[in-house]
Amino acid sequence: MKLIIHGGFFSESQTNQEVKKAKQDALSEIVKLGYKHLENHTAVETAVYTVALLEDNELFNAGTGSQIQSDGKIRLSASLMDGKTMRFSGVINVEDVKNPICIAEKLLHYDDRVLSGKGAKDFARENGFEHYNPETPQRRNEYDKKLSDSIRLGTVGCVALDVFGHIAAATSTGGKGFEIPGRVSDSATTAGNYANASAGVSCTGVGEDIVSGAVASTIVARVTDGMPLALATERTLNELKPFDGFAGIIGISATGEIYHADTHPYLVWALYDEAVEVFG
Repeated sequence: MKLIIHGGFFSESQTNQEVKKAKQDALSEIVKLGYKHLENHTAVETAVYTVALLEDNELFNAGTGSQIQSDGKIRLSASLMDGKTMRFSGVINVEDVKNPICIAEKLLHYDDRVLSGKGAKDFARENGFEHYNPETPQRRNEYDKKLSDSIRLGTVGCVALDVFGHIAAATSTGGKGFEIPGRVSDSATTAGNYANASAGVSCTGVGEDIVSGAVASTIVARVTDGMPLALATERTLNELKPFDGFAGIIGISATGEIYHADTHPYLVWALYDEAVEVFG
């Protein structure tokens, strides 16, 4: 069993030690809870559970505490992929919900498995997901002050390998902040979240760059073809260099290889592989 999570990128870690320590502690605690859950649950169940914990933590840009778009509204996107069944599900730009990853989990069993906007919100209400405002005072202040893009690169994700050898990947985002309403990120696409029987990958960074590089699905395809996860990751991220692509990944292969990498500092992550490790 192995588990790795990420909390996106942030620049304040390089200057604000209090924020850095808070994120280290949060990721360490969440990865421990996720690994404990993995002991008695499947990779899919654990990926959802762990990402929901990340969504509920205001330190990260997903669920509660998500960024506000240019029209003053919060729209959330999340996706889930079961590497065993090869089923992918997700919601795009859904409003007024608490845990978009849990809606994605519900959709995993439907024929129409990726919903956006009003359709996603209606589905959530019909399935018992109550109205919830994910805005926090900090995000409203950031919106009002129009802070620089450098601190608005954030997503959360989890990749899990369970005791049965099955892999799942889950990713959730509150967007980049101040974007045009209707903009679609990578998080609810196979470019940003992908898994099969060979590997699983969750991405964070600039969604347009990740989609341009088809990052998650390309890495997993290369692992499926026999390439080690680390090499597959580095080769794929190198292919973003011509356009200075901004991306970070976490991944696990079926052989137990666990890896994280980024094209620009500073990806925040934690993993559980016999013991907890957290970004420094």
